[in-house]
Amino acid sequence: MTVSPAGLTTDVHEEIGQIGRIPVRNLWLLMLYASNLFRQIDSAKVSVEDNPDDIPDLVAEILSRQVERRLRRNLSYGYQPHEEVVGRVRGRIRLLYTSRHQLLDRGKVACRYDELTVDTVRNRFVRSALEEISKIVRRDDLAHRCRSLAASLRRMGVTGERPGRSEVSVDRFSRHDGDDQKMVAAAHLASNLALPTEAVGSRLLSVPDREITWIRKLYEKGVAGFYDVVLSGQGWSVDAGKTINWLVDSKSSGIDRILPLMRTDIILNHPGAGRRIVIDTKFNSLVTRGWYREETLRSGYVYQIYAYLRSQEGNGDSLADNASGLLLHPSVGDTINESALIQGHQIRFATVDLGASASEIRAQLLQAVEV
Repeated sequence: MTVSPAGLTTDVHEEIGQIGRIPVRNLWLLMLYASNLFRQIDSAKVSVEDNPDDIPDLVAEILSRQVERRLRRNLSYGYQPHEEVVGRVRGRIRLLYTSRHQLLDRGKVACRYDELTVDTVRNRFVRSALEEISKIVRRDDLAHRCRSLAASLRRMGVTGERPGRSEVSVDRFSRHDGDDQKMVAAAHLASNLALPTEAVGSRLLSVPDREITWIRKLYEKGVAGFYDVVLSGQGWSVDAGKTINWLVDSKSSGIDRILPLMRTDIILNHPGAGRRIVIDTKFNSLVTRGWYREETLRSGYVYQIYAYLRSQEGNGDSLADNASGLLLHPSVGDTINESALIQGHQIRFATVDLGASASEIRAQLLQAVEV
């Protein structure tokens, strides 16, 4: 497999327990940071950050508890579309199919209808998550508990195949589905944890482009989730994926079609302290080989963060006028933490060593924003 510019991805089969050069346990940590579940486990948060190997067990415990609670109160039902040849009209008639197969001559009709069932996309996803995470937990009793709950769901009628991510993504919760939300949040994290696993013979991401894209998005969401949870209690607010506008004084009729959007990865605001930090994350090396020196910052990224900062000046927003920028890249084995004051804006260039321990990763994330 091709090595990325940061040297972060190599052959996924090179070493069990790693995706490229990144330990799987640290990917689990990023998944925890990126998940909604991180906001719900205050009592265990410190211990799992100190020992990410315990994250699958913690998630399996939470998922099992939520499923047991739903089983006591009965699983939620939903309408699922069905197509069937029946002896009487049910739902809508499939006229073309009925005519083409001459079903009326045999007293039959092809119908399409919705049936109320427990075998919903949501419940099938939860059952699959239980089956998958049971393969990577360290405690035998917890693995047995997950398998038993999955078997119970099958006996209750949740027998369909594992739904694809597109099916799960369109599933929406109504105001009556509040009890399902924590269960599904735990199932999402359990399913993601089972993707890169240390077990021999497990499923690995085999397509290089897909793997790099997946980890890049995970890194961005993990950083945003970490800052949201850790800093929100200190007066900070976190905006992820926010679009900022150019301060245009006048424009031609067609400029809106071609003027690029400015979409930031993360913005941290602390009105009380008068601080704003615009963070841009990229999943490659912070530095590259230059024409006249061994290492140089990637100029395109420097121009980008510079544009984010300078383009927002003079709009009556004191936070924007004094905002600082942060280019935050991952690394393995290397650490960079440098800064420069450029035309009134402090810009920091920092890395997070994804090969380090969980406590070191946490410290580097906080050091990068000087909190």
